[in-house]
Amino acid sequence: MPKRILPLTDIQVNKSRPKDKNFSLFDGGGLYLLITTTGGKLWRFKYRFEGKEKLIALGAYPDISLLEARELRQEARNRVM
Repeated sequence: MPKRILPLTDIQVNKSRPKDKNFSLFDGGGLYLLITTTGGKLWRFKYRFEGKEKLIALGAYPDISLLEARELRQEARNRVM
């Protein structure tokens, strides 16, 4: 059974700062924000297809907002499924 993840808020995304290593903030449904050590914030969508894990890059924050990233995730999910 998948782990229940609380959705991100715009405040959490805004206030996230880089650390010593890359880390991720998960939104649920395979969408997450990758925060790089250089301060980049990149939207990613992780899913499984035919038993293999796949990854789609959706864009960078703030060019793509949280709401837009969720819409892009849904579009990608509809294409994949």
